[in-house]
Amino acid sequence: MAFGMRAHDLGGKQTFDQLIDKLKEYDIHDIQLAFKKSITDIDFTTGHYNPGLGRYISKRLSENDIHVAVLGCYINPTNPNEAKRQAEVARFIEHLKYARAIGADMVGTETGRLDENFKIVPGTYTETCYQRLLKSMREIVAAAEKLGVIVGVEGVATHTIYSPEMMQRFLDDINSPNVEVILDPVNLLDRNNYKEQEEVIAKAFRYYGDKISVMHIKDFKLDEKGDVAFEQVGEGLFNYEPLFKELKNSKPHITMLIENSNQDRYHSDCRYLQKIYDEA
Repeated sequence: MAFGMRAHDLGGKQTFDQLIDKLKEYDIHDIQLAFKKSITDIDFTTGHYNPGLGRYISKRLSENDIHVAVLGCYINPTNPNEAKRQAEVARFIEHLKYARAIGADMVGTETGRLDENFKIVPGTYTETCYQRLLKSMREIVAAAEKLGVIVGVEGVATHTIYSPEMMQRFLDDINSPNVEVILDPVNLLDRNNYKEQEEVIAKAFRYYGDKISVMHIKDFKLDEKGDVAFEQVGEGLFNYEPLFKELKNSKPHITMLIENSNQDRYHSDCRYLQKIYDEA
């Protein structure tokens, strides 16, 4: 596997030069880059993109052997406030232009909740919310197809695409070669299905394994309420072996982005995961 991590896990926001220096110092070459979470000295407000800015970012990344596996633009495409939904879609479409300029593999997003403040609400699981997602994503995918950029979609148990079955439906409805899946198996788990994690993973690969292009990896535990809470690699209840068997069979050399890591433990996390993969 090709390992990487989220850029904002390296100390949060910093200048672009500081981020580059830190990635070099810790020998990290594949990243998920969320501009607003990672970089303080460049204005990424919608409308500021221009080819010169794209070339500048691309040059700095390339000359330091840093590849963006996922350009993170995690919007709420089901925002019930129509003006805000449109603004989110416009921001994502502008990120498609950045992705093309810097050679990112894809621009990634989760699929949103039917709440203006992104709270967990029952309406997220309704057909109304799903159709709102399709409305946003069809606008985004139309732009992606024209630009030749991949849109990465990530399912989450508390979001509109909350299960492998819903992801399969979404991919069928969108029906575009420019849409692929960011698989984070822990994100698909909740208090009701975490004991069936192996079957959840098997379903994802059975339904849309050909569309899985990037992995997010972390661990989980149960909080005091019995809900799934994220944990660092190897320190929770997630069983990596079934997942790695699937990856060995169908996704050689896939990029695995480690979440909730940091500069002090990143390489030990990589070694831990690689050992399980080798033995799977």
